[in-house]
Amino acid sequence: MKQNVGAAIPPVRESMVDRISDALRRELQAGRFQPGDRLPSENELTRLHSVSRAVVREAIAALRADGLVEARKGAGVFALDPAQRESRPFDDLTTARISSVIELLELRTACEIESAALAAARRSPSQLEAILDAHHAVERCLRNGQPTRDADFEFHLAIAKATQNRRFPDFLQLIRSGIIPRGELQGGQPGERPRDYNLHLQEEHSRIVDAILEGDGAAAAQRMREHLRGSLERYQELLRAGGSAN
Repeated sequence: MKQNVGAAIPPVRESMVDRISDALRRELQAGRFQPGDRLPSENELTRLHSVSRAVVREAIAALRADGLVEARKGAGVFALDPAQRESRPFDDLTTARISSVIELLELRTACEIESAALAAARRSPSQLEAILDAHHAVERCLRNGQPTRDADFEFHLAIAKATQNRRFPDFLQLIRSGIIPRGELQGGQPGERPRDYNLHLQEEHSRIVDAILEGDGAAAAQRMREHLRGSLERYQELLRAGGSAN
């Protein structure tokens, strides 16, 4: 697929969402907002962080998904008591354990193969543009030697959104903390990617994008399968080699 690699690529919005949701999460955990306290309004957060209202909404949605806040119609967003938060699936997920990464990759494979097939058949023009933008953002990170975690997640999320089934992106958001393996598993620094993770990343993504562009659901599914299978095999080998805790 021919790509305009020199074109300006917008920053990945997901990183801004993370930045705001993480800042609010720290304030909630530090007790700045007690249970029942009202958080700053959407307009206040937009002005404070110099971002769009859409970004603020996504950040608040992430906190709601974590059971830290609730939205009351016409009143605003209010802090909840973390002690009253019910346990949820994937609460025990930890990417410090190779076995957890393998479990998650197996589950993702089952979900994202179908996601790619549906995206090829159902994507709208604007969703196809979002997939291409996310693909280009990964390329820019690789070219500039920048971390690819957020851009990679945004790429998979854009495909999930193109299924026209909101449960696919909801699922990826639910497991976001563990969806992109971390470099600590191979002795790297916290937040780094595993050393071999990016070797074939852009090539594999390009094949998926080509199939979605062509509207070929079977090819999109197969290429997503190959992409995730490669990651799974690398971590199975790392586990066999006696890497991090298992």
